[in-house]
Amino acid sequence: MIRPDLTLPLPENIEAAHFIGIGGSGMSGLARMFLARGIRVSGSDRADSPGLRELAALGATVHVGHDAAHLGDADTVVHTGAIWPENPEFVTAKQRGLAVIHRSQALHWLIGGRRLVSVAGAHGKTTSTGMIVTALRELDLDPTFVNGGVIADLGVSSATGSDELFVIEADESDGTFELYDTSIALITNVDPDHLDHYGSNDAFDAAFARFADAAREGVVISADDAGAQRVRERLTHENVLTFGEATDADLRVGDLRTDGFVTFSLTYRGESVSAGLRIPGAHNALNAAGAVGVLLQLGIALEPAVRAVESFGGTARRFELHAVERGVSVYDDYAHHPTEVAAALSAARTVIGGGRLIALHQPHTYSRTQAMYREFADVLESLADHTVVLDVYGAREDPVPGVTGELVSGAFADPERVHFVADWQAAADYTASVARAGDYVVTLGCGNVNLIIPQVVDALARIDAPDGED
Repeated sequence: MIRPDLTLPLPENIEAAHFIGIGGSGMSGLARMFLARGIRVSGSDRADSPGLRELAALGATVHVGHDAAHLGDADTVVHTGAIWPENPEFVTAKQRGLAVIHRSQALHWLIGGRRLVSVAGAHGKTTSTGMIVTALRELDLDPTFVNGGVIADLGVSSATGSDELFVIEADESDGTFELYDTSIALITNVDPDHLDHYGSNDAFDAAFARFADAAREGVVISADDAGAQRVRERLTHENVLTFGEATDADLRVGDLRTDGFVTFSLTYRGESVSAGLRIPGAHNALNAAGAVGVLLQLGIALEPAVRAVESFGGTARRFELHAVERGVSVYDDYAHHPTEVAAALSAARTVIGGGRLIALHQPHTYSRTQAMYREFADVLESLADHTVVLDVYGAREDPVPGVTGELVSGAFADPERVHFVADWQAAADYTASVARAGDYVVTLGCGNVNLIIPQVVDALARIDAPDGED
């Protein structure tokens, strides 16, 4: 892992940019925006992907694998914190004296002096950002945006707009969300995470407080989340709007129903508006309230703000249906923290009817697994009927002896309700053997667990037993 050096100066002009790890959703979005600016773009990733092929079709030069020769005539190199310091492209760029910047600095360069909405929080950032962008477009505005996931109705995670507004999902994992000159800050929640970077819960809270207080126009923050309230108590900002089910919330969520898709009411300054979403889950009512709060801060009235947010149709890898095979629905969700897993499985419960819920969980990073394996086990055991646990997706981290997916499965009180399988084909076959018609299989994790879905669907198709038979 490479920690970003945010003290490095940004280049005044960029003519040719090379992206190390260009296939990721965030990096590919930035690359598209650089292309839209008329900048020559090249990049590399460790594996081929639809994202690479899409960028190539737009005019980027893309490579599979990392090699110093891929730098070409780039004057600027953009990287994520997930690459290793020994990456040959990174090393050579440094040796040549090229401008080598973190992706957050590249985004900062793109934003320039535009009016910025930054969405931060331990959970819900991608959905909330997608809601804000969708709503603004529904209101005939044309913001530039960079999201952490593809907005379903738009088919992209980023786009260059013609208005002064710029909306981003701001990453708190390494502190880079403090880099931006934010106008309106949305904090969805502050559930301690990334303590490998911050060191303590207090330092995590303090970073969110600095981020919010630096907002030039206003802050929108959860009134329900305990961590957000700790941050709220630290704030000195004069324009803070709270949202949630709490009785003292400025924008209050009421009449919440989660039978199928979620419905609720929003009350602000004595005016109440009923709302309904196209996506399930009580947590999404709160995400919607935060998005409406941002629109209120932008000067949009409550009724049109709510109607615009209602148009949101979801984001990729957030309870996304991939296939139905032999009556088994196979979904994918990006959830990778116990709170997110609980929200995803609770949302699934509202739509599965009499079926069972089978979680296919890939723990993400060794540090998080080591710190939270008991919490993961508690959530999975209480909300899923059966869980299949894969091995840890290490991402930017080196393996830690003894930290595997078996830590999670071993913490279940009832070992009959969980199965640890390190081999993916074996895991897919086992999942298919457990599932029956009417069940929901949900892959959970922000690594590459979604790539097992074709194997699960194929395994389901190969089962000869009649639908509904155990």
